[in-house]
Amino acid sequence: MSKKTLLTGLLALLCTTAFAATPLRFRADGTFKIVQFTDVHFIHGDTRSDSALARIREVMAAERPDLVMLTGDVIYGKPAEQSYRTVLDLVSSYDVPFGVTFGNHDDEQGLDKEALMRIIQSYPLNLTRREPGIHGYTNYLVPVMASEGSDTAAVLYCFDSNTYSQIKGVKGYDYIRADQIDWYRRMSRTLTAARGGKPLPAYAFFHIPLPEYHEAVADESAVMIGTRMEPACAPALNSGLFAAMKECGDVRAMFVGHDHDNDYAVLWRGILLAYGRYTGGNTVYNHLPNGARVIELREDGKQFDTWIRLAGGQIINRATCPDSFQRK
Repeated sequence: MSKKTLLTGLLALLCTTAFAATPLRFRADGTFKIVQFTDVHFIHGDTRSDSALARIREVMAAERPDLVMLTGDVIYGKPAEQSYRTVLDLVSSYDVPFGVTFGNHDDEQGLDKEALMRIIQSYPLNLTRREPGIHGYTNYLVPVMASEGSDTAAVLYCFDSNTYSQIKGVKGYDYIRADQIDWYRRMSRTLTAARGGKPLPAYAFFHIPLPEYHEAVADESAVMIGTRMEPACAPALNSGLFAAMKECGDVRAMFVGHDHDNDYAVLWRGILLAYGRYTGGNTVYNHLPNGARVIELREDGKQFDTWIRLAGGQIINRATCPDSFQRK
């Protein structure tokens, strides 16, 4: 069996039937565009949430992405089902596949994660699934096929970053657990082995930033692009996901949300640590106007572009990774 056939077979086993039926694929020009909406914090019936829907409409119409990623805290009020469906109905109306990772507030509005997963998976274009036997719900991978042929050109790793610390004496937010990291290692090493030892370019999406976000901005030699108005609200404990990604050698960037007043990106030890732009209305704290992060991958995996889109067609913080993050 050829390595190409083995890789295709492995991805078929790892992915849902939805992926096999409508695989994501790089465009003919070698690009693949992702829009990240984060912290929509939608509350059904609350007019403060109207601007979140307006921003989603504007960004979707302007960018015409190949994939939408919702990186947590989609809702922030009851009724949970109506709130969640309002957002997903709008996203789905653009006939674009989408994936979800849970935040720390999603299951605080009257429905637990299992019930929310049933809502998400009722949408035909949803790619979200649950890897059984490990912590959390929104742990899954999404392959992106080459523009031509049956090769896979990139993979997206999605994680449930969980909610609040479960350890006595340790306050703050939970962390991505050891079994989730082990799952990532298995998938990464399997895909790398199927390509003759060459890692598949990978990108990660989840809600709560890693402790490495602190280290990155504290390094005076690291180039930061964007706005930082608050410290990273990361877990107090470091469970080692960043180290695992460096060991596996495949992840080029990670994209998170959670901190409403941060939208920066910083290259740290060869991996871009990036925030999405807060997408919600004024239902919670935010001092930055809402918007979205756009990520445009390139099929060769050597570089990718990213920017923030705001209201009225304004684009800020445009960057190419890694070139824009090299100190001159």
